[in-house]
Amino acid sequence: MRILFWGTPDFAVPPLRALLGEGHDVVAVVTQPDKPRGRSRTQLDPSPVKLVALEEGLPVLQPIKPRGEEFIAELNALDLDLSVVVAYGHILPKAVIDLPRLGTLNIHASLLPVLRGAAPIQACILEGHSETGVTIMQMVPALDAGDMLHVLRTPIGADTTYGELHDQLAEMGALAIVQALTLIEAGASRAVPQDDALSTYAPKIDRDMARVDFSWPATQVSRVVRAFDPRPGAFATLAGITVKLFGARLLDDGRDTSLDEPLRESPPGTVRSIDEQGLLVRCGSGAIRISDVQPSGKARMTALAWARGRGVQIGDQFEPGATSRGEP
Repeated sequence: MRILFWGTPDFAVPPLRALLGEGHDVVAVVTQPDKPRGRSRTQLDPSPVKLVALEEGLPVLQPIKPRGEEFIAELNALDLDLSVVVAYGHILPKAVIDLPRLGTLNIHASLLPVLRGAAPIQACILEGHSETGVTIMQMVPALDAGDMLHVLRTPIGADTTYGELHDQLAEMGALAIVQALTLIEAGASRAVPQDDALSTYAPKIDRDMARVDFSWPATQVSRVVRAFDPRPGAFATLAGITVKLFGARLLDDGRDTSLDEPLRESPPGTVRSIDEQGLLVRCGSGAIRISDVQPSGKARMTALAWARGRGVQIGDQFEPGATSRGEP
């Protein structure tokens, strides 16, 4: 089959490499335009997918938007059997979706119809799911609503971070698309319609979603920290300075009666201990330990090193919801 691959970030790299490694005929790649960087904005950074395409000698298309007569004509000239889309970054119009002989497949990082939308990996951690996976679906104009062709599942660990799950699901997506194409070529693929009544939505991440409020239960604080670790980084404010928080470990969810009474009497956000394991912080119920932080303009460091440098002491209190100077 003649395949057109659509993708932009590093999440799309394993599926592209898998298709090439299995000998599929990837005739070209569509990716986002190079991004300007630096103060002058004159230097351009190619996407991770473009770098792989150039390395493999594949033609690269970089439309500002994937539409218009000229772009459609370019696609028609490729004589496509199939398009494969993963984290491309634009919604495709119906004319583009339907152009290949077999239509367009999408690799989505959730167990559809749950968590349709832009940020399913972060959302499954934020919502406390015990399982997630990848779904290969037939793309349609409606958001992530097409028939499902293949599904792979994986459990989510109690301490799993977004970064860890992102990398795992990228590799699973690579395996899933190869398996799905094998089924299609063997005539054994079966399309399963999604149950729209069971659908949920994973919205695009905005900065406020990463703000930590220690008046929340420890389970919720832990989820927020893990959902944005390593990027963009959950954050909270202590002594007027905002820091990003990483390496959350749930010490107590509020049900452990053995936790020392002074901790229970402390206001939410109170630092109760500082050692090599990190900062132990009281939550609305229970407590968590934060192993690493990143102050504004600096590299990620251990919480102990930051506390020593900033003079953070036991009894200091994070400021839930407060505005601050020096936010990351």
